Amino acid sequence: MSNMMQQLKGARVLVVGDLMLDRYWFGDVSRISPEAPVPVVLIDHLDERLGGAANVARNAAALGAHTAIMGVLGVDEPGDRVAQMLQDAGVATHVVRDEQSPTIIKLRVVGRQQQLLRIDFEKAPSRDVLLEKLDQFASLLPDFDLVVLSDYGKGGLTHVTEMIRLAAAAGKPVLVDPKGEEYQKYAGATVLTPNRSELRQVVGRWKNEQDLRERAQRLRSDLPVKHLLLTRSEEGMTLYADNDELHVPAQAREVYDVSGAGDTVIATLAVSMAAGIDIHEAVRLANKAGGIVVGKLGTAVISPEELFA
Repeated sequence: MSNMMQQLKGARVLVVGDLMLDRYWFGDVSRISPEAPVPVVLIDHLDERLGGAANVARNAAALGAHTAIMGVLGVDEPGDRVAQMLQDAGVATHVVRDEQSPTIIKLRVVGRQQQLLRIDFEKAPSRDVLLEKLDQFASLLPDFDLVVLSDYGKGGLTHVTEMIRLAAAAGKPVLVDPKGEEYQKYAGATVLTPNRSELRQVVGRWKNEQDLRERAQRLRSDLPVKHLLLTRSEEGMTLYADNDELHVPAQAREVYDVSGAGDTVIATLAVSMAAGIDIHEAVRLANKAGGIVVGKLGTAVISPEELFA
């Protein structure tokens, strides 16, 4: 296993997508407000974590990979915070600061370990900012083994189709964490990693496992993408490929918090594949990583030691 840990350290991963700041306000709830039927939270401490594509990059770096990120941040205090935290996590940043787009913030109010409220601050970046990034993206490609496109539907991946085309032309595998119903824009990707609700949006409800298999394989070949990895929370995950299917059951453990688990899964898959590990083994590692991270509060990361324990 230590051999595999060393292998991960040689991986070079480029993450592109929607950068966010996750803010947590923790407190105690002891009464209901006299103004409205809502709890009053007395805040006793705050926490900040990287969110969205920034959390994917942080997870990849935590596994020892040489990691870089591209995206857009506002010219504001939260943007400074994200940039600083990425630097502290050892992630190389190729970030555009845009005065027109404030940094995306997800603020969660947590009382007695229970999320009571989430407040989002966001505005899509202006188109021209993203167009400038394409040249930069193409020039960075030779320095990396693999590209992760982390789409949160916030506008950071407006030109995702062109990015996949450029990466394919450079011979680089592309992993996509998809969003929305328009999957056609992800055509040509190496691996697409929807969760159950995301896949349902695109292929409709399935009646049983056989029905799911047929719908997933049809989508995979229609797009086309080489692999479709369906993450299924307590049901584990299933990898669909040409005449091939791998199902990995979930690791039974106490689920504490699922936020950011998908980021950990795609980051682990990306680092493993970039290190030259076979996709079947990479999926098993990603599944294990997802199982570990749901046992932690908030958008957490795991270390290579935990992964190979």
